Amino acid sequence: MPLVIEKVKTHLFDLPVLTKRTDAIQSFASMETLVVELRTSDGLTGTGYGYTIGTGGRAAKAFLDRELVPLLPDEDCEAHQHIWDKMYNATRASSGGPISSIARAAVDIAVWDIKANARNTPLCTLLGGAQKRVPVYDTEGGWLHASTEELVENAKLTVQKGFRGVKIKVGKESAAEDVRRLEAVRKAVGPDFKIMVDANQAWSTAEAIRRAKLFEALDLFWLEEPLLAGAVEAHRQLKEHTSIPIAVGETIYTKELFAEYVRNDAASILQPDVARIAGITEWMKVASMAEAFQMPVAPHFLMEIQVHLTAAIPNGIFIEYIPQLGQVLQEELTVEDGCIMPPARPGHGILFDWQKLEQFRVK
Repeated sequence: MPLVIEKVKTHLFDLPVLTKRTDAIQSFASMETLVVELRTSDGLTGTGYGYTIGTGGRAAKAFLDRELVPLLPDEDCEAHQHIWDKMYNATRASSGGPISSIARAAVDIAVWDIKANARNTPLCTLLGGAQKRVPVYDTEGGWLHASTEELVENAKLTVQKGFRGVKIKVGKESAAEDVRRLEAVRKAVGPDFKIMVDANQAWSTAEAIRRAKLFEALDLFWLEEPLLAGAVEAHRQLKEHTSIPIAVGETIYTKELFAEYVRNDAASILQPDVARIAGITEWMKVASMAEAFQMPVAPHFLMEIQVHLTAAIPNGIFIEYIPQLGQVLQEELTVEDGCIMPPARPGHGILFDWQKLEQFRVK
């Protein structure tokens, strides 16, 4: 049955951060949230969204309204690839970067929401249904501004809550300070608990190799974004010099760049962000590519939608716990036995509380 788009509505909301979040290069200032609502001629609806961490939201909204929305009426949501290609080809000269990717992602997520709603099935099942639930690790207690004592207490709480891992931000001016902080956390959580670290692209190749050697004894589960996102060869060099798995993908906006990492054996774990890779259509291609090379996937942020995508694939190993969106939802995800289950409702099951959202609308 055709799922023909009849009406498109777009919104921009600026959600305040729930807790202070800092890393080696930036702060999470706010969550500018771009929302797209699609309605079909048969009355089915789908909702999609994208985000920034404080800048660019208005530009993404303008790009969406001016360039993409006019392309959507009368298109059939069953043909998700056609819609994605139409958006990309119509804006090819400005595609491949953050603003266009965020806008296309919001539309693409809404298209897939309609497809799943039409089949009365959860999105994770429509996409493959490989797993019933997904392990979760906590990032909220590991920000760079936290003192060593705070990191330790937060890590202990993470263990008590049943999470399967904790991520600690690294990139202090002193490498020795990074090591001391990580040693304290490792001592607090024991040898079996997973510790991930994230440098947020802060280092040169030489510095990344130096710090990785200093971290070796801590048995880290991964080292995330040690270098600039586009520096494939530098990541390959680092990977040759350390036994710590290298994770990349948070700020990669095309499947082609992910392919370069895979082709050059420059990463161990891929972390596609569904909003930054321009939606579910491209995210699933990255995940399939990773599976073909026996690489795990642990996506970045947006746990409410990423839990569906990670559960859909056999190589999805973790989702990241940052409950930023919870302040405007009717129902939040819950952690049980260190895992999160995708909502069993049709579609992606994300229920926005529009009354709460309205107070954050960008006029």
